[in-house]
Amino acid sequence: MSWLKQIAATVLFLAASFWGLVTFVPASLPVLDRFGLLEPFGISVPETPVAAQGGGARPQGGSRGAAQVIAIEVALSNIFDEIVTIGDGRALRSIKVLPEVSGRFSAINVQSGGYVEAGNVIATLEDGIQRIAVERAQFLLADAQATVDRFKALGTTATALQRSNAALALQTAELDLEEAEFELERRKIIAPISGWVGIINLNIGEQVSASTEITQIDDRSEIIVDFRVSERFVGQIKEGDAIRAIPLARPQDELAGKITALDSRVDADSRTLRLQASLANTDDTLRAGMAFRIIVDFTGEAFPSIDPLAIQWGSDGPFVWVVKDGKAEKRKVMIMQRNSDSVLVSGDLSVGDMVVTEGVQNLRPGASVEIRVQATSIPAEAALPVSRG
Repeated sequence: MSWLKQIAATVLFLAASFWGLVTFVPASLPVLDRFGLLEPFGISVPETPVAAQGGGARPQGGSRGAAQVIAIEVALSNIFDEIVTIGDGRALRSIKVLPEVSGRFSAINVQSGGYVEAGNVIATLEDGIQRIAVERAQFLLADAQATVDRFKALGTTATALQRSNAALALQTAELDLEEAEFELERRKIIAPISGWVGIINLNIGEQVSASTEITQIDDRSEIIVDFRVSERFVGQIKEGDAIRAIPLARPQDELAGKITALDSRVDADSRTLRLQASLANTDDTLRAGMAFRIIVDFTGEAFPSIDPLAIQWGSDGPFVWVVKDGKAEKRKVMIMQRNSDSVLVSGDLSVGDMVVTEGVQNLRPGASVEIRVQATSIPAEAALPVSRG
């Protein structure tokens, strides 16, 4: 008899569940009616607004008329890309200062970290011998000039050969003086550019050679940042595009800059393209060697933009329902970018197509569709940034 009790209990449980669904869950009536569970009990499905039934309600009596849906027009929006990468800063111009000749330090005319103008003397080497050579050359030049003047005073009494030899001696003396002055000038270490002098680690009296680095001068009126982006952005970024740079040491600061150069080729090993951007440094708060977080914003390709509620998923990926001439059409799409109030997709969609957002549960390919509410299209500028490294 225990099995009879189990059957009775099961029947009572099913009856109570059925009564509970009919009484307290009106939204279940269309489903029960679809399986023919209401007709034996004389229960009909009341007609309800589309908003309460998700767009899938049918008239009383279970009539299978046109599916009532809410649809929205397809708009067109651009993908908004945001590239985030790390770059290294360097001075606009940076020069290593080396002496032209070997010698011993005799004077240092600048302070480490000070500013110099192009042409200023940074330091000098001992030049006693060169000064003597200049004085000797000046004496010989004066003597040669006097000889020429004497032959000119003699007029025709001096032979042509004497006048020629005197003129040649004068020219040689002039060249000797120029050479002596040149050698003297080479004992001065001149700033080739204007900028800030690095630390000088040499002392007066030290011996240096032509390969000894005296210091380094940086023109940091602008900071050049070198960074790399993926090869997929080739053709989308161009010279002059704006960037944002955030020093890693000062994340609260955001600096504006622009791209100044793009490399001519993609690196075959890293599959990246090297770029350069410039940052103004008028307040001299930036230094060469600093690291920056670089952000490049740009507008990408345009794609159809639809409401996120329109996206449905099947075994072969995402799709949408499109209302075409009163019929439902199932079209596959590929999601390109998700945003808070829109989704950019690629697929067989055109601007103005009506895409179903509510009432999709009763749609089948070729089914008749009645658009009860036609929503306005989402804004064309709904796309949000997507960060890409």
